[in-house]
Amino acid sequence: MNELKFTNTHEWLREEQNEVTVGITDHAQNLLGDMVFVELPEIGDEVSAGEELGVVESVKAASDFYAPVSGVVTAVNELVAENPALVNSDPYAAGWLVKLKPSHPEEMNNLLSADQYQNEIAEEH
Repeated sequence: MNELKFTNTHEWLREEQNEVTVGITDHAQNLLGDMVFVELPEIGDEVSAGEELGVVESVKAASDFYAPVSGVVTAVNELVAENPALVNSDPYAAGWLVKLKPSHPEEMNNLLSADQYQNEIAEEH
């Protein structure tokens, strides 16, 4: 998990060559409970850091998820759209949500490290 970056709104980001993969954290999926629906953006959508990317809906609540960095959507995880439970069972691998081509890679400097994120969620309790 140390290769991941995090937001204080519970998204994770993994850099892979010239794009980034985005999902919601294990902590977030635990809070939300069993996923029943995921609404993903369209490939080609341009988003700004902090802008809503889509919605994850569980048996408890619907929650927006946000772009950790600005960029263009290059891929969406169709498997998650078909089987939202992947977000619960494997949030950092099979349960990824979106891939982005960052338009301002320096925005990644504003994200939290794994340790910083752990400190953030520890303070919530």
